[in-house]
Amino acid sequence: MKYWMVKSEPNSYSWDDFEKAQEDIWDGVRNYQARNYLNEMGIGDQVLFYHSGKEKAVVGIAEVSSAPLPDPKDEAWTAVMLKVGKRLTNPVSLKQIKAEDRLSDLPMLKQSRLSVLPVSKDEFELIVKMSL
Repeated sequence: MKYWMVKSEPNSYSWDDFEKAQEDIWDGVRNYQARNYLNEMGIGDQVLFYHSGKEKAVVGIAEVSSAPLPDPKDEAWTAVMLKVGKRLTNPVSLKQIKAEDRLSDLPMLKQSRLSVLPVSKDEFELIVKMSL
């Protein structure tokens, strides 16, 4: 199993929108590195859902529910299906993430513009623990 983070502007697609859908396609990614990460995703992989923009916080956990597939808007790109896992009890802010030394190598801190990023199992578990 692998662990990931996906980022979305809440005014474009929020955790609330995702919860209403329960399962949805993660498409529209137009960055080659992010596309490569989508291509590495497998069914059952765990995903942190991060609100970018004004909120800047991890707000929920999702699960990859399909193998990578062609993006329906442009088949040269990749998409995956994600299903809702759970909303975090307390969102974990970017400020909290930056203050935690054990997260100093988190890819989102080094490649902040990517909307799909890997995280290690330890990083994933620590962020979830920080939300309790």
